[in-house]
Amino acid sequence: MKSKNWRILYVFSDWISAFITWFLFYYFRKTWIENVSFDIDRSFYIGIVVVPIAWLLLYYLQGTYLEIRRMYRLKAISLTLSATIIGSIFIFFILLLDDNVNAYTKYYQSVGILFLLHFFSTLTFRLILTTIILREIKKINNGFKTLLVGGSQKALTLHKEISSIPNSVYNFVGFISLNGVDQHLSEKLPHLGKLDKIQWVIREKKIEEIIIALESSEHNKLKRIISKISGVNIKIKILPDMFDILSGSVRMTSIFGALLLEINQGNMPIWQQASKRFIDIFVSIFALIGCMPLFFIIAILIKFSSKGPILFLQNRIGIGGKEFKIIKFRTMHLNSENNGPQLSSENDPRITKIGRFLRKTRIDEFPQFINVIIGEMSLVGPRPERKFYMTQIAEIEPQFLHLTNVRPGITSWGQVKFGYAENIEEMLRRMKYDLLYMKNRSLALDFKILFYTALTIIKAKGK
Repeated sequence: MKSKNWRILYVFSDWISAFITWFLFYYFRKTWIENVSFDIDRSFYIGIVVVPIAWLLLYYLQGTYLEIRRMYRLKAISLTLSATIIGSIFIFFILLLDDNVNAYTKYYQSVGILFLLHFFSTLTFRLILTTIILREIKKINNGFKTLLVGGSQKALTLHKEISSIPNSVYNFVGFISLNGVDQHLSEKLPHLGKLDKIQWVIREKKIEEIIIALESSEHNKLKRIISKISGVNIKIKILPDMFDILSGSVRMTSIFGALLLEINQGNMPIWQQASKRFIDIFVSIFALIGCMPLFFIIAILIKFSSKGPILFLQNRIGIGGKEFKIIKFRTMHLNSENNGPQLSSENDPRITKIGRFLRKTRIDEFPQFINVIIGEMSLVGPRPERKFYMTQIAEIEPQFLHLTNVRPGITSWGQVKFGYAENIEEMLRRMKYDLLYMKNRSLALDFKILFYTALTIIKAKGK
């Protein structure tokens, strides 16, 4: 079954458990806490509709539904416990604090019963589903499609170790070699080519995990390998050396699993990733509605200041290396790139008078709220570039491709520091800050970048 279908089942089971819990709790609350007869009134109907939806929203913000196929029982217990504690406290203060009780101890009993009912009903459904998911994944050829990088003796040893684990979740589809190919490994796994074909293999074989097994002499190639893989939403794991083990970098989640170190390409916790996406959508919808009068005025000014459309659409590279059309207010005269792609400069004659103001205030970027709602962009993230410039920069610094591991943003740390880049050198300088952002992503950092972006808009000092 596909991840999407498992996610739907998980959401439905959570809704059912929240529905049942609220019904039972409402009955208990009326008959035992308030000592009145059970009566289905307006407040019951409101609660039975709103409360389960509120629980689902909490689970979403917690990141419960992001990687359902990678759910395990201990994780399900942990997520359920933390969400139930938070949710029960919120419900107590919002809905239960005004209950008519004859002793304050009734409040403790009320929130305690709510917690127990919700925790055990939700966990029961989740453990059943998680067990089914694990059994499905552990069936032959149902595990995560895994590509082994390395054709040496170490790769062969690693494959033997993982294959010997009962009910392994790895489904090896083949291996990519760097130099030579171990004959015994090629007898066990299909040889899918060398490193230059890895992106094609990932796409064609629908790879979900990559395990890199390098000899000590090949460790200098790790940066090049990871750069080749960048831009795809897959797990990357490597064999750790003794330094990684002693420094505490290796974290094991399975007692019988192979000793592997996961390369974390984005350090933002799952719950923050979910919260970030929720904030992106909420703020973008609010901004589009609130800025409608401003958009109308800008549209008129653009239309009457120069010939051409109001909006400017351009192909950019987004998450996963996929192209999308970025939406901006047009700030240049029509046919400004007849001689091919050109970066703009501060005194660029191609920029219109109104366009100069829009660029300084960053208002030209506001239509990208549409890109955010669609899911192509985020409020904060590395600025998306055109393929023409990405190719040039990647030749100088391959790490630039790492920026496609996350959604590009309307604003970024590099954008706040440098504004629009006028040449490749400035793009590389801006890239360093965007890479630093990507390795240290957090909601707190996002809010700081948004704050300084707001100052740029207010002061009209954008470059």
